[in-house]
Amino acid sequence: MRVGVMIGPERGDSTRKVTRMLADIDWAETAGLDSAWIPQIPSDFDALLAVALMGTRTGRIELGTAVVPLQAQHPIALARQALSVHAATGGRLALGVGPSHHWIVDDMLGLPYRRPAAYTRDYLEVLNAAFTGPGAVDVENDTFTVHNPLDLGPVAPLPVLVAALGPVMLTLAGERADGTVLWMADERAVAEHVVPRITKAADSAGRRAPRVVAGVPVCLCGAAEVDTARERANRILGEAEVSPNYQRLLGYGDARDVGDICAAGDEDAIAARFRRFADAGVTDLSVRLLPIGDNRDELVASKRRTREMIAALAPQLR
Repeated sequence: MRVGVMIGPERGDSTRKVTRMLADIDWAETAGLDSAWIPQIPSDFDALLAVALMGTRTGRIELGTAVVPLQAQHPIALARQALSVHAATGGRLALGVGPSHHWIVDDMLGLPYRRPAAYTRDYLEVLNAAFTGPGAVDVENDTFTVHNPLDLGPVAPLPVLVAALGPVMLTLAGERADGTVLWMADERAVAEHVVPRITKAADSAGRRAPRVVAGVPVCLCGAAEVDTARERANRILGEAEVSPNYQRLLGYGDARDVGDICAAGDEDAIAARFRRFADAGVTDLSVRLLPIGDNRDELVASKRRTREMIAALAPQLR
């Protein structure tokens, strides 16, 4: 199992966001982690632009988006942006995309959130055609009629990963993409729901084994602080209460909320939890560092301890 870290803009003014993200990717590259995953937060920094910036500071680490909502832009626009970033990073982009949630697409953007799986299928048809270029992109399906010249081509294979939570989306991700990016999935949900469906679909389509990227909050702490870490995860990362998609995914496992998915405790407890995810079929772990503390100094120290542990543990899991 490959181990990566989630790097987002967090709080603060725009200049500080950039400085913090670049410092975090400097650490991830130096620490030898396999990947970094940049979330597209609806109200914040552009994920693909962040990847391009991080590419200027690194030369090895894979840089992924987790994930870019499809409805916000035409597939040709996203293809052009992704191919440009892929070239700028020396072929290190992993493009994570997804149909998002009703509360983003409908409530925030004012766009229809109907038949998201069908929309994703049609969108991927355009993306995949664009990523075989350079050359004309000619696709006509139920959603898009595209006849667009494109002089850009991928400088290296460009993996596309789809945020797939339900059976239909997992089948689609296996048939038409390189894997899936997960959030709110515990070990049982991965082993019994995600991996069998996406793997069967990939096999039937003659595609290689899919990647399964699981986002997991992690906090190195004492046994007496585990409940504190889980409560903080629920407070700052809890989304299931507004997302039927996440609620359904939780139903396939044993976790009730993101606090239950959080890997919290000492080094041995976290290592054991990571190995359970690997045994379930996770190919890539995206660690969301979850510091705890009563003030800024304590939060900074907690983050530092957790990420040093992650760097030491990662080679043992490959």
